[in-house]
Amino acid sequence: MHVIIDRNRMVHDVQHVAKAVSSRTTIPILTGIKIVATKNGLTLTGSDSDLSIEAFIPTVENEQELVEIEQEGSIVLQSKYFTEIVKKLPGESIDITVHDQFAATIRSGSSVFTLNGLDPDEYPRLPQLKEDLIFSMPQDMLRKVIRQTVFAVSTQETRPVLTGVNIETEEDGLICTATDSHRLAMRRAKVEAENQELRFQNVVIPGKSLQELSKIIEDTSDAVDIVVTENQILFKLGNILFFSRLLEGKYPVTSSMIPNQSRTSFILKTKPLLQTLERALLLSREAKNNVINMKTLGEEEIEISSTSQEVGKVTEQMAVERFEGEELRISFNGKNIIDALKVIDSEEIHLMFTGAMSPFVIRPIESDRYLHLFSPVRTY
Repeated sequence: MHVIIDRNRMVHDVQHVAKAVSSRTTIPILTGIKIVATKNGLTLTGSDSDLSIEAFIPTVENEQELVEIEQEGSIVLQSKYFTEIVKKLPGESIDITVHDQFAATIRSGSSVFTLNGLDPDEYPRLPQLKEDLIFSMPQDMLRKVIRQTVFAVSTQETRPVLTGVNIETEEDGLICTATDSHRLAMRRAKVEAENQELRFQNVVIPGKSLQELSKIIEDTSDAVDIVVTENQILFKLGNILFFSRLLEGKYPVTSSMIPNQSRTSFILKTKPLLQTLERALLLSREAKNNVINMKTLGEEEIEISSTSQEVGKVTEQMAVERFEGEELRISFNGKNIIDALKVIDSEEIHLMFTGAMSPFVIRPIESDRYLHLFSPVRTY
């Protein structure tokens, strides 16, 4: 194999593909990036068997020559070294030559590296998916959906299905849900379906996969095509294919958890509430429980407080708008609320409570497309 590639494009695509390579894998071949040169261009693949990313660099794109294929072939190179080498090379193009015994020479400017490669025939093949269930949505919208749900997935492996985001179809699009059983984030999204009958449920995408995907998605309205199969999901982003294994297991039915009416409700400004909670958390963080107390003071104010026996106490009042219902005292995990407030793109939020011991809901005023549900904390 012998190829000459535009350095900037190579750096861009190698960094994407390297996101799928795990340093903790027990399979030596998966610590590498597979490079395949054909007359059409160069294909780079990284995988940890749960997540696979493939990037294609065509010989010519937008009338610019990106790759010169002197000799077709393939090689697997150690991702850890190859990624760093490519980033630091001095020239504007990179010359890669593969010799016998899978040794590769990488030249750029006056710099020459020789890397020992691995046999590309041992590299696992990417799944071939039947494209029966396929739909698309703008990249910037997908990025938003991930940002507003993935933070709420569980980090505990005791219930593996909760470490992912569940997506299912409803009448006019998708409903995406993440929960760790103490909090829940739900987001609706409109999608374009090639087949009018788009129906599926219990499709659970690992949170880790979605976090890597959100680093690749660009802030554009270009469409991303999404293919769903029984145990894999594929995201097609231009010249990049992003495969992820789906999580096994039945995702809990969450729609019944969300209360329809409230006994106490009011509106707060998002940013001031976020800042108030961050101040309150300065003390409760010491107690390792992040517990913050909230109580209503008449119809125009609430009090937010936090106590740590070793450190001290903090109290702060906040003005509320449109107060309805009865008085309330409640305690909750402040960190969970802060995580949610950081992804709410609305200046004001509506808080709805059904009692001191029942889950409560936070909804952004400016959108009915998403909500957050939280369990209170017992403090007595």
